[in-house]
Amino acid sequence: MENTKVLVIGGSRNIGYYSAIRLLALGATVTFLLRSPRVFDQDEAIQSYVKRGKARLIQGDALVKDDVSRAWSETKQGDDSGNRPVDLLLFTVGGIPSFSFTKGFVMSPPNLVTQSLLNVLETLPSPHPKIITISSAGITHTSHKALPLPLKPLYGFFLSAPHKDKRGAEEAIAHCAGWSWDARDSAGDEILGVNWETRIPSREQLKSIVVVRPALFTDGECRADAKGSGAYRVKEGDMESIWTVSRRDVAHFLVEGVVKHWQEWENKCVSIAY
Repeated sequence: MENTKVLVIGGSRNIGYYSAIRLLALGATVTFLLRSPRVFDQDEAIQSYVKRGKARLIQGDALVKDDVSRAWSETKQGDDSGNRPVDLLLFTVGGIPSFSFTKGFVMSPPNLVTQSLLNVLETLPSPHPKIITISSAGITHTSHKALPLPLKPLYGFFLSAPHKDKRGAEEAIAHCAGWSWDARDSAGDEILGVNWETRIPSREQLKSIVVVRPALFTDGECRADAKGSGAYRVKEGDMESIWTVSRRDVAHFLVEGVVKHWQEWENKCVSIAY
């Protein structure tokens, strides 16, 4: 991982942050696109990497295409290797939802994840970097059927709005990667926008991408640091009895599992849970 160039979008907290710390510890040069770089002012771990030139903080908004394009350019210049291409994108964008008694949890804007990812795909540098993006279990008709019965009302109503946004992002990825996509799961123009396909790479142009669908998040510790990767279950496609998983363990899988064993997971959609 020494001098690997990584762009992290959505890395101010949670999975993106925990993953970035792991990548930095392995020697990667990590560029963060942040609405407010001051979020790390008191973070001693990040600041130590900033001082060494290994962590780079770029102010910008993933909803602004020019900001995303600039982030790619800054990441490319992220170490002494000059114009060597960006190696990896870690996309973990997610907002903080508010609660509505009639709609469940809602996001503002409702298509934050999808539109941010469309900006990323529209501005992809060439050659394309490896891409890891976080989605969620239970967001499609098929994956919802695999959920434990007690969780289905939570996913079906309370999380329906943020999950529709996640579906839009997955639909865009499926288009670019050439994966099949059930028309029943389409997020529609209100999430994706009109003629969204014309903005991004054509079908089957992305061959180096991994989508991770975690179970319901907890803020628990990383069990895998003590027990190894056997602390959680991973499976291509949907998984039965998918209850919870900590954000820290998802970050462990992203780095110790996916990044270090890319050929095993490349071009797959993967579920993770305890």
